[in-house]
Amino acid sequence: MTIHFGTDGWRAVISETFTFENLRLVAQAIADFVREEAEGATAEAVVGFDTRFLSDRYAAEVARVMAGNGIVAHLTRADCPTPAVSYAVVHQKAAAGVVITASHNPPRYNGMKLKANFGGSVLPEQARRVEAYLENNQQAARGPNVMDYQKALDGGLIRRFDPAWPYYEHLTHLVDLDVVSSGELRVVTDAMYGSGRKCIADMLARTRCHVREIRGEMNPGFGGIHPEPIARYLSALAAAIQTDRADVGLATDGDGDRIGAMDARGHFVDPHHIFALVLRHLVERRGWDGMVVRSVSTTRMVDRLAQRYGLELKETPVGFNHIADYMMNGDVLIGGEESGGLSIKGHIPEGDGVLMGLMLLEVISAAGAPLHELVDQLQADVGPARYARQDLRLRHAVSKQKMVERLMQEAPARLAGEAVVDIQTTDGVKYLLADDSWLLIRPSGTEPVLRVYAEARSDEMVAALLAYGEDVAAL
Repeated sequence: MTIHFGTDGWRAVISETFTFENLRLVAQAIADFVREEAEGATAEAVVGFDTRFLSDRYAAEVARVMAGNGIVAHLTRADCPTPAVSYAVVHQKAAAGVVITASHNPPRYNGMKLKANFGGSVLPEQARRVEAYLENNQQAARGPNVMDYQKALDGGLIRRFDPAWPYYEHLTHLVDLDVVSSGELRVVTDAMYGSGRKCIADMLARTRCHVREIRGEMNPGFGGIHPEPIARYLSALAAAIQTDRADVGLATDGDGDRIGAMDARGHFVDPHHIFALVLRHLVERRGWDGMVVRSVSTTRMVDRLAQRYGLELKETPVGFNHIADYMMNGDVLIGGEESGGLSIKGHIPEGDGVLMGLMLLEVISAAGAPLHELVDQLQADVGPARYARQDLRLRHAVSKQKMVERLMQEAPARLAGEAVVDIQTTDGVKYLLADDSWLLIRPSGTEPVLRVYAEARSDEMVAALLAYGEDVAAL
């Protein structure tokens, strides 16, 4: 078996590649990594899981493998969001963490996210070490060490625990719940059947907010949808907002590390706007400062705000692990990406949909204005900004490097009537235009797919930029 850890772990189709046998092999490689990380001390790891089919069973198997290698496995009693497991790694002073989840992927997938001792995704070098252990074990025909579950439990090598309350307490130091309470907001939360269920409602239970959660019951098939908090999958949230006459809707993905929102009119508020609104709030209301870090595919509204406040801005490749690098090594105020992974100063270097949903409620309550007005104000202030993304399948598989080279060699002088003033290759090829519009073309490194992102001053301009990406894919 050949597996590779992407930007945040390993994912595969259940019963095809993601099997109990393969899971144990990967768990053994992780156990070898954990023992090395512990450097002779008693090794400990945190193991959590989401609501997907068999996730609890897979997590128990990982814990059995950890126990079989003499590693204390802190196994969550129930499904919980990835950020809670990541925080538990820090809180328990464990060497690493494993989360059984395929995040926002379709229900047929499952996966493993591997967390380092600092509470974020493992560094690329650490992921390569796990892969090397896996390959070496297979070459040596070394199978996994597995301990009987009950024996491990009785011997204290598997310890069941609830990560929720330390995590919730930590969030109270980041979110001003008194301000949130003062807004007395009517909130609908949409867990999308994922492991973020109950979290926001639990945090708001002692406030004056009125909260109703939808799609919070256990449904391993996610009701037939992708558990991704984007507009196309949130019709149930829009309907609930209308029924409840709610002020705001908050949606978290399959493992709770991404956020999406809707205003009282049922209009989707994407992570670009959430990022910019929270940044403005942290600077203007709280008086915070620090570096602003965003992925290459994220709105330049953030850039304009950072420039206004005199804050250093860094652009990273796609993947929160790149943002985490800055959070661990510098004074980062806020970091995030267009997919909804966002985090702020004082938190672990991990995207957190629960935290950012609560932060958005603080923004709304502090402003004393409805969300749609805040979005309109933001657009008038640092916009207008319109955004769209398309994933286009290529006719033939092309290496990412060759595609980037071609896009550079054939770079246009103008796009949609605007001059191309700069070309960046942080991740794929990004054309920056004279009016501050941009087009990003990112070839997938694993499949014949071209990911095309565009931001411009109008929907018409966005459509014209995306059309250029379609032409590239058609060649």
